Amino acid sequence: MPSPSTALNGRSLVDGAASGELLFADIGLSFWGGVDAFSGEVIDRHHPLSGAHLAGRVLAIPSGRGSCTGSSVMMELISNGHAPAALVLAEPDEILTLGVLVAQLLFGRSLPVLCIGQQAFAALRGKAFAQVQGERLVLFDQAPAEALPAAPASPPAATRPTTLTLTDHDQALLAGDLGKAAQVAMQIVLRMAELQGAHSLVDISQAHIDGCIYTGPASLRFAQQLVQWGARVRVPTTLNSISVDQRRWRELGIDAALGEPASALGDAYMAMGAQMSFTCAPYLLDSAPKLGEQIVWAESNAVVYANSVLGARTLKYPDYLDICIALTGRAPLIGCHLEAQRKARVQIDLPALTHLDDAFYPLLGYHIGAMVGSRIPLVTGLERFAPTHDDLKAFGAAFATTSAAPLFHIAGVTPEALDPAQAVSAGEVLPVKRIALADLLVSWRELNSARDSQVDLVSLGNPHFSLGEFAHLAQLCRGRTRNPAVSLVITCGRAVLEQARDAGHLAPIEAFGAVLVTDTCWCMLGEPVIPPAARTLMTNSGKYAHYAPGLAGRAVHFASLGECVEAACTGSASGRLPAWLQPAAPQESPAHV
Repeated sequence: MPSPSTALNGRSLVDGAASGELLFADIGLSFWGGVDAFSGEVIDRHHPLSGAHLAGRVLAIPSGRGSCTGSSVMMELISNGHAPAALVLAEPDEILTLGVLVAQLLFGRSLPVLCIGQQAFAALRGKAFAQVQGERLVLFDQAPAEALPAAPASPPAATRPTTLTLTDHDQALLAGDLGKAAQVAMQIVLRMAELQGAHSLVDISQAHIDGCIYTGPASLRFAQQLVQWGARVRVPTTLNSISVDQRRWRELGIDAALGEPASALGDAYMAMGAQMSFTCAPYLLDSAPKLGEQIVWAESNAVVYANSVLGARTLKYPDYLDICIALTGRAPLIGCHLEAQRKARVQIDLPALTHLDDAFYPLLGYHIGAMVGSRIPLVTGLERFAPTHDDLKAFGAAFATTSAAPLFHIAGVTPEALDPAQAVSAGEVLPVKRIALADLLVSWRELNSARDSQVDLVSLGNPHFSLGEFAHLAQLCRGRTRNPAVSLVITCGRAVLEQARDAGHLAPIEAFGAVLVTDTCWCMLGEPVIPPAARTLMTNSGKYAHYAPGLAGRAVHFASLGECVEAACTGSASGRLPAWLQPAAPQESPAHV
């Protein structure tokens, strides 16, 4: 056996021992949209590990990022045998760790998770093989002849001691006085609270559940097990998009192998008392929280919007922890639930800007998210533009795609940065990063992955379309003729769809030939809603422009809503750079580069 080249110590988030070929990347990875839950292949086509398979390898990434559903994907991978042998992180990641803990609790299967810190993480570059043994990581320049056999920790005991301060109600939940489901939920809440470093719990007023997305048999098994244990939510609870349009999946041609379990998963969460909202944009509902309200929301774009635009208080909760908190009404008092943890950690200065359109905000959010990693930014330079709620929705969704941060501040715009000084801790001088138009052009080209001008599908509504977006689209479609070779599909929530119908916005959109899909969203849609013959799609969503090459296997044109409608009429993307980008480079040719 070769001698180890390096030995490091870290913090064990999930105990165990495993070894394998080291798969290293210095960029965070979203398991949802970035890893195939059934094969373990990395499908994020923008990630350096694209095409690699995780099974049996020690995965080393700085942290997760993007979707809260990463925990569900991790659980599926553990359940079906395609998970990494171990996970090594530079920073603690609640989303991925929670997926391991739930698999450990329900299925008795696990993998070690070790956090070693940013400085030590850099030592992993170039190493070929790794062994994780509890809090110790041993690195090799080549694979040993005899690898350490995997030996994950045993599932946690039902009565695990806790260091948190608990109320009498908390103790009753933990003792099982309020039922098996509430007891198991409380065990998971406390385990995560300890990992996060919380000292106590806080009451929450509402929850939004992301775990209703079907990622495979394990996700349905988890929900149905809670129902069998008598689960009932203790606070008003809304549901995220599910994986199919529950009312029309057969009509849309969805295979019953997906339609039936995905619909059953939605039913299971409603059986726990959750509302049939089925939207990834719960901030568009009448139940949206107010400034300062303590809530528990999952779904990455919704978390960022709630914290940043509404000023409510939530962490970026992983799937399954969200329902556990809804079943107990109690959340770890940590992170963005605390005033001090909501302050900016880096300032982003924008260049001189002019002639902005609606493509600017998702592109900017995408770019800034990648710049800041897990740090909360304070963005300056938009004070005079007065971005709308739809602009901030698009910014936040793209920001949440590339960042692990649950919050952003925009000077003079978002509620906790109307006075920018209030978004910064007293006495702290923030590091400053400046963006040039040439930097934004790089991100524009990254989102525009299509190599020719053809457009076969226009996809709108990621996140779900708002009433304002329906009004804007109706104006753009009125009197226009769609190219019959181009499909235009919009996803939205049921409540907003009825509001748009009542307002008269749907008539010109339906006359244009758009297909309206409720309950689900683009990150869950595939064929035949995406026409099998379609090679390229066009979207105004920075989030979907990032995920579609991996999730849908199609190249993407990214542009404004107006450009999307134009392409639906002509069947071709113009390739024009928006006016606000043109000073950075000469006019582009019709084919994106």
